[in-house]
Amino acid sequence: MVSLGRFKGMGQAVLAGLVLVGLCWGTRPQGRIAEAQDVSVAPPVIPIPEAEAKTPAEMKAYTEKITGTEVTFDMVPIPGGEFVMGSAESEVGRNPDEGPQHTMKIAPFWMGRCEVTWDEYDVWSFSLDVKRRETLKLDSTARDQLSDAVTRPTKPYTDMTFRMGHDGFPAICMTGLAARVYCEWLTAKTGRYYRLPTEAEWEYACRAGTTTAYSFGDDPAGLEEHSWFIDNCEKYQKVGKKKPNPWGLHDMHGNVAEWCVDQYDEEGYAKHSPETPFFLATKEYPQVVRGGGWDGTAEMLRSAGRDFSKPEWKVQDPQLPKSRWYHTDARWVGFRVVRPLGGEDIKFPQVEKSVTEKK
Repeated sequence: MVSLGRFKGMGQAVLAGLVLVGLCWGTRPQGRIAEAQDVSVAPPVIPIPEAEAKTPAEMKAYTEKITGTEVTFDMVPIPGGEFVMGSAESEVGRNPDEGPQHTMKIAPFWMGRCEVTWDEYDVWSFSLDVKRRETLKLDSTARDQLSDAVTRPTKPYTDMTFRMGHDGFPAICMTGLAARVYCEWLTAKTGRYYRLPTEAEWEYACRAGTTTAYSFGDDPAGLEEHSWFIDNCEKYQKVGKKKPNPWGLHDMHGNVAEWCVDQYDEEGYAKHSPETPFFLATKEYPQVVRGGGWDGTAEMLRSAGRDFSKPEWKVQDPQLPKSRWYHTDARWVGFRVVRPLGGEDIKFPQVEKSVTEKK
């Protein structure tokens, strides 16, 4: 049995893996187990009573507000438990990388009720919080100063919505690195630890206690009520407009595929163990995305379906070298955030600003 809850007890192999991340994607080798971090001088957490919990029984849904803005998003409690990851060989549309099936043990966490929207993402990517303070001549708080120190992306060369919609629509076309750093910024902004889900956490939350091909059953006809996909739309749609899964999560099937922290490995399921409950991405390709997008087929939207990043996702990017922040051709890829009940369980290395970003 594989346990994500045992990550904190890992030894030198995991530590080495985290350090390896620091050698890639323009980062410094600062990876370390989370307990080693000195948080004695951290500013106070932005208070939200519903977000406070020490035990699974105390977990509640809550609304997070990005300070200095009117932007909010909802977080849903996901109970801990065990599930069988992957698909049976008899499942229609199954791919070989979805096996072998194996049992995973998942610790409790919160997950975004919906995918991260442009409303949320642009506060970070375009420094809208900083510009608002400057315009209104407001003093920055300790949390502002901490979050302002987090790297932000260079300006995109084009409108990344591609005129498909902005307010209330899912943010798209970011790299896995950009999604990860957004989570780092959000953590600094709120004082609550946010990150991308592991692939196992994502599938566990998507299934929501079910063992069928989709969270609503085996019949793909149910996608019409639960999903945006190739049969009912021609672009992405506003989040939260279709029926949620049994745990209250919207758009887990379709709309946009969602980043996970894992490096994709076609044979990865045979390698899962208590010491390696996930495979932390150390390079841009291939990194796992799950759930399928608005242009995906019914088979691609199954709970067990897997996909991954590819160089073809940057074909339109005119920059040399290609930007580490944007996948200009991945108009169906976004993400949602999670927050472990136990707090910071993965310590990611700091991302250095490039010469362009320092200007």
